[in-house]
Amino acid sequence: MLARKPVGRNASAMKYDLLTVMGAYALAQDKGPQRLVLRLMTLVTSRYNWARDELAVGQREIARLWQVDERTVKREMAKLRVMGWLVVRRQGARGRVTEYGLGIERILEDSRDRWADVGPDLEHRLSGSDAPPDKVVPLPVKGRVAPPDLSSGTEWALAKAVLHAEDPSLYASWIAGIERRGRAGGRLHLVAPSRFHATYVGTHLTARLLQACRSVDEGIDAVIIES
Repeated sequence: MLARKPVGRNASAMKYDLLTVMGAYALAQDKGPQRLVLRLMTLVTSRYNWARDELAVGQREIARLWQVDERTVKREMAKLRVMGWLVVRRQGARGRVTEYGLGIERILEDSRDRWADVGPDLEHRLSGSDAPPDKVVPLPVKGRVAPPDLSSGTEWALAKAVLHAEDPSLYASWIAGIERRGRAGGRLHLVAPSRFHATYVGTHLTARLLQACRSVDEGIDAVIIES
């Protein structure tokens, strides 16, 4: 199972995985639970302190974010506590808001049935299996593919070198043809040679690409595959 606190080298991947399974779970529910989880996801992405596992926001501020009244906030937060998706760390008192943590184990357990629907790479990471996902099938490659050119010195060139060293066959099949399109803050945009290629890599290899990129540049938070 994934580490319960999204910190360390793979923290960014865990954050995206957790938000992904929350969204996937919500999409399989009726309108009410969907809206509840969407509200939590919005609150988490805007106010949750991942490193400290802390959510400390007043009801008035939550009401403004959710576009509801404070009575609705109180009711919805109570539902999330009952679900186990929010855990009270410190009860609020006069002049101090209640501090919550995320019930990550419960979120993962409740969403388990949707992991496979998201993709085998996510299911592999969350299950903690030592075996690699069995659905990443390399395309046939004619001849050997040379190691990447590092002369540009970009983070993607360096990451490609890491990926080539880890698995030359996988690199030749899926990574060699991907080029750097640009970067916006922590988001690295890459372009694949075809839509199918982009979809396959985005489904099966995004986490692996992100890990390689972060090994050479910790400022990268996401890898976007386009065609």
